[in-house]
Amino acid sequence: IDLDTARQELEEFIPHVKNISDCSVKKMAGRDLMRFKEFKRQGIAVRFGRFTQKENEQIQKNVEEFLSLTGIDSAEKLLFTSRYPEEKDTIHRLKTEHHFCEKISEGIPRPWRLIYYRARKMFDPNNYKGRYTKEEKEKLKKYQALHGNDWKKISELMSRSNLSVAMKFSEIKSSVNYGPWTKEETQKLMNAVKEVLERKLQRENAGSVFSLEQSNTELWIDREKLLQPLPWTEIESKVGSRYWRQCKQKWTSILTSKVTREQQFCKGTSGLKAKINLIKRLYETRAEDASEVNWEELSSAIGNVPRTYVQTKFYRLKVSCVPLWKRRTFSEIIDYLYEKKLPELEEKL
Repeated sequence: IDLDTARQELEEFIPHVKNISDCSVKKMAGRDLMRFKEFKRQGIAVRFGRFTQKENEQIQKNVEEFLSLTGIDSAEKLLFTSRYPEEKDTIHRLKTEHHFCEKISEGIPRPWRLIYYRARKMFDPNNYKGRYTKEEKEKLKKYQALHGNDWKKISELMSRSNLSVAMKFSEIKSSVNYGPWTKEETQKLMNAVKEVLERKLQRENAGSVFSLEQSNTELWIDREKLLQPLPWTEIESKVGSRYWRQCKQKWTSILTSKVTREQQFCKGTSGLKAKINLIKRLYETRAEDASEVNWEELSSAIGNVPRTYVQTKFYRLKVSCVPLWKRRTFSEIIDYLYEKKLPELEEKL
């Protein structure tokens, strides 16, 4: 099918498809569209976010079955073929003949690309090698100076995963402050986030009557809630003294603090209502695992608060109210809160 039709049909399953490149849309049309339609026919929604234990087990099963079918003798050869140049052609031929894309994604209602990346993370023997030694850090800096951000090349030289070397370099590339955030650092972070979001909003609202210049910062933050994914490596470079993960954690704490102050989410009557609503909403999801919960949707439904704030409230509820919660499954914890704690909260309200 043509590109416009593919984008239009995929939008039903992937709302943000308009922001995906033409090349990626073409690949998704070939690998995913028919799968998505079949899942829809079965009443199964396309999923994003964290993989569940059941999905991880299905990936494991799919990989093992494909190895058995083709005679390829390890998951590493299957998923990291470039590490085996002498066998590369044979492995590629077997993957093509036995429909690798279809087999690896069987039974998992997610885009193929996400399933493939998850499989690579699960089966990469270089992905779980513990802390970096001083020697490894020096090597990493040297390789980055030679090869730039070619993390695939560097990962091969370091015998570490792509993601691991990229994240570690982000952490060590400058003198990072690990102490409390100063007022100057916090202001730099606020300015950096505002700058990247202004740019994004101006693109999305081109021609709109809404103008950022017409509103003060507080109203602007409330309007956007600033909960969408942000380019943290860019923000890291603007802050200068912190690496991206610290920036992300600090920004989450700023949002949480702001929401707490403005909405008094967990005080008095509004706090009781929020807990009651949270328990009811979680119970209605019938989720077997925390990763099956759409926390974004849930946080919006109970008061437009950050998802991390809702997850924190749920954690506190289960720790303080559910006996032996560590021994219970997620669904058992929700059932207990619904059957035992909810009536108490409603009576108190």
